[in-house]
Amino acid sequence: MTEQPKKKRFWSSLFRTRSNAQPSSYRPVVRIVLLKYLSIILIMKLCLQRRRQQQQQHRHARSTSDGDLLSRMTGTTRRRPRRPDPRDSKGKGREQLNGHLYEQMPLTEWPPAGIAADEDLTVTQAMELICRGVPTHKGHKRAITHASDHYYGLYATTTGNHGEGGDAVNQHNAMTQLMTLRVQGSGPPAFPWETLEQPSFAFGVGARPGTITLNSWVSRSSAMPPMIALRDPGVVPREADLTQVFERLKDLEAGLEDDDKELMYQQLYKRFLRDPEKATNPHKRMEQQIMDLVMCLSGLDWIDFTNPKNQVVTKFIYDTSPANHEQYLRFFYQLLLSLELDLRINSRLHSDYAKERLMLQIPPKLQWNLALARRWRDNIRIEEYGATAEQVRLRFKLRKRQTKMLKRFAQMMKWSNLAETLDVLKERDAEGSLLTVSSHAMAFFSGLVLPGPTFPFLMMNSLIDIDPDKATDHLALLTHLNPNCGFQYRNSYTYWTSTSIVGKVLAPTCLEVAGWVGPARPSSDLGRSQIARIRSRRPRQRMTPEDVATMTERCDPLGPTADTYPVGEYKLLTPNSDDAVDTVRIEMLSLKPLASDGLEAGPSWFDASIQFAISGISWPLRLSYDVCFIHAWPCSDGPHPLFFDYVYTTKRADEIVEVKDWVRPQSQPQPQVHAAMAAANGSGSLRERSGLSTPIGGSGSHGHSQQPHQQLMHKHTTTPPEDDDAERVMVVEAFGVKDNEVLARAWCSHWGLSAVVADIGKTCMACAIREAYAATLTVVILIEEQPDGLD
Repeated sequence: MTEQPKKKRFWSSLFRTRSNAQPSSYRPVVRIVLLKYLSIILIMKLCLQRRRQQQQQHRHARSTSDGDLLSRMTGTTRRRPRRPDPRDSKGKGREQLNGHLYEQMPLTEWPPAGIAADEDLTVTQAMELICRGVPTHKGHKRAITHASDHYYGLYATTTGNHGEGGDAVNQHNAMTQLMTLRVQGSGPPAFPWETLEQPSFAFGVGARPGTITLNSWVSRSSAMPPMIALRDPGVVPREADLTQVFERLKDLEAGLEDDDKELMYQQLYKRFLRDPEKATNPHKRMEQQIMDLVMCLSGLDWIDFTNPKNQVVTKFIYDTSPANHEQYLRFFYQLLLSLELDLRINSRLHSDYAKERLMLQIPPKLQWNLALARRWRDNIRIEEYGATAEQVRLRFKLRKRQTKMLKRFAQMMKWSNLAETLDVLKERDAEGSLLTVSSHAMAFFSGLVLPGPTFPFLMMNSLIDIDPDKATDHLALLTHLNPNCGFQYRNSYTYWTSTSIVGKVLAPTCLEVAGWVGPARPSSDLGRSQIARIRSRRPRQRMTPEDVATMTERCDPLGPTADTYPVGEYKLLTPNSDDAVDTVRIEMLSLKPLASDGLEAGPSWFDASIQFAISGISWPLRLSYDVCFIHAWPCSDGPHPLFFDYVYTTKRADEIVEVKDWVRPQSQPQPQVHAAMAAANGSGSLRERSGLSTPIGGSGSHGHSQQPHQQLMHKHTTTPPEDDDAERVMVVEAFGVKDNEVLARAWCSHWGLSAVVADIGKTCMACAIREAYAATLTVVILIEEQPDGLD
């Protein structure tokens, strides 16, 4: 058999080698034509690809999401192009429209190299040089469902800092996950108005101890309506025993039977509800069942969880004795109906839009029932049940996590009886008896916690109840109904809530965890173990809806809208943190008890003050006002220039005590009343005070001594000069030791001024001043965070 010739492919037959090609006169011509044909095809293909890329880029450049049509949407007269991210640029610099070349690095001088002081910047240049990485704050006013136009919610959002973090604390590190709950959907909320509790704790706790967020400050000016009392619709559920209730709760752990309408109807109406139209129009549609559940849960016999007294929910089921059987059954019956309603609202048959619109129509009282149902569904499982409460056995999914959290909390707070407390914690955890310690411990370890301010007290009371020391008996009245409080334990440390003014002021020297500030310095005015409630006034500053609506304009880094921006109208602020004050020290925390009328039960009331040593001179400051300290938003690519219309004054930490009243500028009083005013409120000159001055507790600075001081101030106050600016911001340089920041905060509380606290390592001075203008505040406290052990 002869060997067949090897078959050749198409391209190999075209480009044959010279050795096997047959001689022909037209073969070179064919080869040239084919090569030209292939080159033309390749060129056409490249041109087509390039045209498609240009079309895609053109469509992308015209999209509104990139800010190209922003001026058309908002109605502004100036069109602001989208600022390119400087981190996407390559090379050391970029050629500008006027031919100058400047470094894409943080500014160290103004004007930058290559730009004259009398030059005008175009919009694009100003955006690049001044606005790059600057946080922009925007206020929101939102209507409240089921309320008139007189009630509204105020919020603030911030963008523009290239994702360099925010002003809120990490909830995992701060142990505040259970203090907030999203109304609709899973995961963390995207906006502050999406949470059940208001102001939102997810956007409320500041990143620095003792601070809050800008949104929390704005939300405090909201006009919230009183809780609307629902009319009793008269819908009464069927009689059910504990076994029936827990049997259905166990079934719902697997989900709702929303794929079988007949079964879902029978489970609800045959056992728990009555169908009013059973004969004519059975309520088999899900929207009908939702309405019936809403009507039933609106009855007046159910527990009202909007009442703060009822928000420690485990107090209704902690007692499993026969005497508490009726309340035990009513609680779980309400939980069951709330769970039936929650599963129907969040059915997979509904779209996300429909769920959101439906939740807006649910009354607030029922929304708290749904919050309880979600906590139960997420954290608790049923193992055994019977006809009595003693037969119920539950499995708590968060128990191990909560045990580790409480151990870490005790260590961070430097708990005095730490060793014995941790031994008892370990022993009870091994026995599985942690939830039987108290109703607060049951709520904490089970995770059955409603959002809001109850969680810090649940955690601290759990630690106190587990501690075997008898001294904890004096701390039994610690409750969330008295939020502005603290306590001293065994003369070692004091612990204060994050909402109390003592905790806010002493926070720079402490830790803030789970809504508690500590360990703080002890006070000789308290007993060995004693609770103290702190009396304070409301702050003197408050935002209006008009202030919130104009936040973006007041914090605009460019100033008023213009075609060009003169370089000379901006200034680069670079504070010198190396020149820190080291002559300020905290001497003592004084608590003066108030006279009690004997009618009010509970812990005693106190007036708080802190005495400082400034250059060897004692200087007391009363914590009179419950002011707030707002953590400044971090900026990127700073420092940034400041527009000249943002007026400010710089003071060192040891100089602010000589500032009388920053809110109402005034002329100096006459010399004959200056000494009386200094004795009344601790103000005056450092040179006029004695180094042997007595502590504030014995100087008569409390009680009625304030009235003559106010009379003197009113008598000798004149009209401020015309050049005084009511919006002028005082920037306090509290660099160095943390006592400087405590002094600045105490001064703010003394005069009733809230302040913005900015770490210059994260927020430049210009951005902090602009945020103060956005928040309508007149004080900025600059600090520089030091590594541990270097303060």
